[in-house]
Parts: sequence; structure tokens; C-alpha cells
Amino acid sequence: MKLLQPNLWVDNLHEIPLQQLQTIGIRGLMIDIDNTLVAWDKSEPATEVRQWVADARALGFQVVLVSNNHSLRVDEMQAFFMVHGFSKAKKPTLGTLKKAIRLMGFQRQQVAMIGDQIFTDVLGGNRLGVYTILVTPIKSKEFWWTTLVRPLEARVLHRMKKFRNSG
Repeated sequence: MKLLQPNLWVDNLHEIPLQQLQTIGIRGLMIDIDNTLVAWDKSEPATEVRQWVADARALGFQVVLVSNNHSLRVDEMQAFFMVHGFSKAKKPTLGTLKKAIRLMGFQRQQVAMIGDQIFTDVLGGNRLGVYTILVTPIKSKEFWWTTLVRPLEARVLHRMKKFRNSG
């Protein structure tokens, strides 16, 4: 259960306390694309999401997109956000996440993984030893595989909420 527990759980990107992340030494952000930055079925990110990424970069964060999606999708998002990205990451495996950290030139403890899925983003980030941030998915429409995993994820989240509320 510990590997599925994010360090921070927020409803949307705007609730992520970027200044607090800086104070704990986070300098790099690996960010998932689909339903974290952009709705799964949309081709463009919302203006406020583009601004959030720009604000993070202005604060000095290095941002790298890490997606399990195909290269065309990642290429489109790299153009919108003007950051580097990795496609077909196979999260929660660690290979691409390690490449993203090497690209940024940071140690693991200086990097956060931000995403909307426990079994890919949080699990991969925790296995790697980075700070993990779970964001509530932007939209309920998703890739077919994700729809199969979401019921199990909902059970895990329910248990986390009960544990969080009892402490």
C-alpha cells in the first residue's frame, strides 16, 4: 500500500504548492499528460494549464513530460508547453523516468512526479524514490485500459481517504 500512497494529493494542478516544493528541494517536475495536463480526448491544453506550466518554469522548475501515450501526442504537447517529453514511457517501469531525471540533471530527491493515476504515475514515482503528487483526473473519458483499472484505483483511494481521515 505504501508504494501507492502519493506524498501529496490535490484536485488540480493549481493546488500544487510550487513554492513549498522548492523549499523541500524539488527542482524538477516530471508530468503526465493525459487527464493531468490535458483531457484525454482534447488536442490542446487549457489556457490556465499552459499558464501553470509557464509559471512553474518561471519559478525555476525544469519540466519534462512523461507519458505512456504515443509519440505524436507527446510531440504535440511539447510544442504547446515548450518542454521536452518522453512517449511510450511504460510507467510504472523505471527506464523512461530515469531518462527524464538524467535529462534534467538532478538527483531523485530533487524531482517530483505529477500524474492522475496511482498504478502508473504514483507507483512509478514511488518505486523510483521521487516525490509523488496525485492529481484528480481532468475528465472521466479515458483510454480503454485506464477504464479497466479505475475501479481498483477507486478502492485504493477510498482506503487512503479513510486512513487519512482517521489520523
